Amino acid sequence: MIRLLERRFDVELPLADAWRFLARVAEWPRWAAHIRSIDLDPHGEVGARTSGRIRLKNGVTSTFRITEFAPGRNWKWAGPFLWLTIHYDHRFEALAAERTRLTWTVDAEGFGASTLGRLFAAIYARSLDQAIPNLIAAMPRGLGGQSPPNRT
Repeated sequence: MIRLLERRFDVELPLADAWRFLARVAEWPRWAAHIRSIDLDPHGEVGARTSGRIRLKNGVTSTFRITEFAPGRNWKWAGPFLWLTIHYDHRFEALAAERTRLTWTVDAEGFGASTLGRLFAAIYARSLDQAIPNLIAAMPRGLGGQSPPNRT
């Protein structure tokens, strides 16, 4: 498995509030312009048995399923992209009572991970870099003073 990208940024919310806000995955299209819709099974907040389908605005549709779930710490889901399996990890770390660090990583495995995966990452990074400021703006209380995403 290879790391394709990582984004790290802080939000001015307690960890539990940040978790609750992001766990409503079906609402992500409100701040992630590249996403048309996300359907979860079961409906509601993401959980250990969640699977789903994501439809992007460019017409691409993909499925995913939770592969790791630690409430208040992280969830990881995985889904196919051509010959690859892409792993998306969403990590939460309390920095202070009202400040949480979010770390999102994308890893790939499978045939062509080092080449096709890098192309996927270049395209996805642009969408993510637009979505993160929108996410911060959409979170309760405006969340001023956030640090810019760490790009790797």
